[in-house]
Amino acid sequence: MIKLVASDLDGTLLLDGAQQLPDGIFPLIRRLKEMGILFVAASGRQYANMKHLFEPVLSDMAFICENGAIAIQDEKILYRDSFDSALVQEILGAVCEKEGAEFSCSTKDYYYIMPKTAHYEDLMTKVMKSNCKIAGSLDEIVEPCMKMAVYERDGMHEDAIRYWQERFADRCTVVTSGFAWVDFIPFGTNKAKGVRKFQEVLGITPDECLVFGDEYNDIDMLKSVKYSFAMSHSKPGVREAANYETERVEPFLEKLIEAGGMIEEVI
Repeated sequence: MIKLVASDLDGTLLLDGAQQLPDGIFPLIRRLKEMGILFVAASGRQYANMKHLFEPVLSDMAFICENGAIAIQDEKILYRDSFDSALVQEILGAVCEKEGAEFSCSTKDYYYIMPKTAHYEDLMTKVMKSNCKIAGSLDEIVEPCMKMAVYERDGMHEDAIRYWQERFADRCTVVTSGFAWVDFIPFGTNKAKGVRKFQEVLGITPDECLVFGDEYNDIDMLKSVKYSFAMSHSKPGVREAANYETERVEPFLEKLIEAGGMIEEVI
C-alpha cells in the first residue's frame, strides 16, 4: 500500500506555465491524509512560494523545497543544506556578466535577485509571487544560500545548458528545472534526499512511495522509488528514469484513492 505521494510542481501539477494549482488537487490531498497517505510537494521553488500555492491544505501535507535543499512538515525544518559562500559569489558573478541571464539566490526566507529587466522582476514578484529581496550589489547576499538558479527568457537551449555545465558542473550539480531555468545545487542535494527523509520519519520503504516528475531535476527522485511516473511530455532522459508514464497527476490520484491506496490495482 502507498504511504507517501511526492509530486513536482512546474510541468507536473502546474501545466502549460500555470502559476495556480487546479482546485481539484486540494480535496485529493485531504482525502490522502485521511487514508494515512502523506502528500509531499517536491519542487525547486522556495517554501514561502509553495505555502502560498497550497494554503488551503498546509496542515495536511509536507514540502521538499529548493530541489531537496530543505524539507519541512508542520513548519518544522527536518534538514537544510547550503552552498559554499565563495562558489555562490562566483556563480552569481558569472550570471551577472552573461547577457540575457538573470539569477535568484535562495536563502531560508527570501530569493535574492538583481533584476536586469522589468520582465524578470515582474516574473519573480508578480507572476510567481516569490518572496524576494532586490539586492543592490552581490555583497548584500551574505545569508547561507541553499540553491541558485539562472533564468534565460528565450529558454535554456542545449548551448546554454552546456555553457553552465562546463563552467560549474565540477563543483556542484547543474540541472535544468524548466523551459527557461537551470539550477545550481550542492552535491548530494536532490529531491530524492527529501523523499528518503520522509521515509525515515514515517518508517516506510521506497516500495510504499509514489512520485511524479517531468524534468532532469526530478530524475534522482524518480529513480529512488518503485512507483515513479514521468509526465508523458517529459524529455526522453526523464521518461527513461521513471518506471511509468502519465499525462496528469490528479486522475491517477483519484484512482489510487478509489483503490484504497493499493497501487497494484491501478497500474
